Amino acid sequence: MSAPENERVRRIEVGERYVLDSFAVLALLSKEPGSERVQALLKKAKVGEADVSMTWVNVGEVTYIVERRWGKARVHQVLGTLEATAVEIHEVGRDLTLTAAEIKAEYPLAYADAFAAALAMREQAVLVTGDPEFEQLEAVLPLDWLPDPE
Repeated sequence: MSAPENERVRRIEVGERYVLDSFAVLALLSKEPGSERVQALLKKAKVGEADVSMTWVNVGEVTYIVERRWGKARVHQVLGTLEATAVEIHEVGRDLTLTAAEIKAEYPLAYADAFAAALAMREQAVLVTGDPEFEQLEAVLPLDWLPDPE
């Protein structure tokens, strides 16, 4: 059972390293609740005060959702914006793939979400999300919860 929103605690224990999942990027693009938090992290990354990253798998997830919602022209705009920001986009190699598979085997979450979790674990970073699938990882992964768009 999930904790009520007012009982969720932002667990930012690891420092200034963050991994964005697709929920965080889509919140930013849609100007949904939590977009201000993501924007603030990107500004900190731009001036070297934080490391913000994601995987190409999660970029792909954002891409297909953007295309479904807003069309292919917006995809090119989003990709250009992501690549121009201070977000480091990580290639998905053998080790990250196997870690994601291990996470997916242990926890019932989407495969792309397992890549975000694997990257956060590898980088000892805080995962920025609002996706309730990640609640089951709260004990093993520091999470920065964005509000539900409701």
